[in-house]
Amino acid sequence: MNIFLILAFLFAIGSFIGWCIEVIFRRIVSKSWMNPGYLAGPWLPIYGFSLCVLYCLTLLESYIPVQSYLGKKLILFIIMAIAITAIEYAAGLIFIKGMKIKLWDYSDMWGNINGIICPRFSFYWMILSAIYYFAVHPHILDMLNWLSKNLAFSFCIGFYFGVMAMDLVYSSRIVYHIKRFAEEQQIIIRLEELKENVKEYKKKQGERLCFILSFHSRISLREHLECYIKTPDFKKSVDEFRKIKKK
Repeated sequence: MNIFLILAFLFAIGSFIGWCIEVIFRRIVSKSWMNPGYLAGPWLPIYGFSLCVLYCLTLLESYIPVQSYLGKKLILFIIMAIAITAIEYAAGLIFIKGMKIKLWDYSDMWGNINGIICPRFSFYWMILSAIYYFAVHPHILDMLNWLSKNLAFSFCIGFYFGVMAMDLVYSSRIVYHIKRFAEEQQIIIRLEELKENVKEYKKKQGERLCFILSFHSRISLREHLECYIKTPDFKKSVDEFRKIKKK
């Protein structure tokens, strides 16, 4: 099977499953339903990239110079966790530095670096890597073989990428407006807090809550951002901007 098709399939599946994991995790932790990430639809590309990396690392398992079965697996899972943590850090830093947006915040967790990565979540990535290795990887080629024989499902994958591309264009426009506002105010916008503020505003105004289109509202995005800077989170956003600017 062509490696490009394998990676495309894994990216699509990983993006969707990762989105589901994040939605459930946020529901358990914050007791609130929230659409994670900056895209509007049910996908998180960071999980898609991570799953592709896990697949490639699994193929390199035989090169680990350890004879013990358990030792080799443990080293592999640690390497996988480090790789995913590196992807998480790169993605978080790109958005903070380039877009003035913080997609998630681990600032309150022990051992965090810039609030982007922390040991606790690196451990979670190691657990998810082990789950992938034992539950998913052995069946990838069988799934792809089935996919090649079921053109209807192949069309669904293509449609998935098409809709994701449109979502990318739509969401990039929102990110651009948030970035402009953040630069004007010299702050870093915490995206999840902004979404919660928009959600609370819509509740008070009796607006229909839309899980997918988080920023769809009767008032403009700029007005929501102006409301955001009046909240206690504003000071933290200013402090965050100053820290990033000094580096």
